[in-house]
Amino acid sequence: MIFSTTMLSSRGSLFGSLMGKVRPLAAAGISNSPVTQSKTLEEQVGLPPRPKKPLTPYFRFMRDQRPKLIAANPKLSTIDAVRQLSKSWSEADVKLKERLQTEYKKDQQIYLEQRTKYDATLTDEQRAEIKQLKQDIVEAKERRQLRKRVKELGRPKKPASAFLRFIASERTNTPQGAQQTYRDWHQKTTAKWTRISDSEKEVYMQESRKELEMYRKAISVWEEKMIRLGHIDVVRHGNLIDPPEPKPRKTQAAKEK
Repeated sequence: MIFSTTMLSSRGSLFGSLMGKVRPLAAAGISNSPVTQSKTLEEQVGLPPRPKKPLTPYFRFMRDQRPKLIAANPKLSTIDAVRQLSKSWSEADVKLKERLQTEYKKDQQIYLEQRTKYDATLTDEQRAEIKQLKQDIVEAKERRQLRKRVKELGRPKKPASAFLRFIASERTNTPQGAQQTYRDWHQKTTAKWTRISDSEKEVYMQESRKELEMYRKAISVWEEKMIRLGHIDVVRHGNLIDPPEPKPRKTQAAKEK
């Protein structure tokens, strides 16, 4: 039996709407917060940055009006600024919106021509590399989100191994020296672990095995709870499928028949 569910998420409509408008502000250069420009995918593979899409009429309006608004209200937060500018945009003169739309269409045509020429210079290998980078970014984001969800849902923490327990005890018993780097201390401690007797290691291994058994019971209970609540994405894949029913053994009489 395979469990399935529909994952639903929602935010307040007003807050979600505002945040949706705040996020692109950095690209438009109109955010109150300092922004560190990261390399584009093309730059990461050694190519010049691709042409930028032109600002829509709404963001052109924000770009033009924000300096005046901030000058009059220096302490205004980004979200409050967006709220006021959004209201001003909804009340803006029709002719102003038409002018901004005309400018946008003109710049959009220029952008499309530049993008076509840019894309024509890319080799198949470069396209594949960019595509892979995009996929890596998506997967990394999904992993971060999953780790965050797992933490928020209170997943039991896996106990430390015998070696890590030894390292932790050595931090107290034989701490890092003032003139010693952590790397040197760690290498020295690791070498010490390889030299201690099996009986000394067994002390740490027994503690690890004991807590590991407790962890396995706790994670089993937690995953069953997550399945009941519909949080299938945080459960280990193998636990979503019921094991097959054991085949009945044939009796000796049945074999003789």
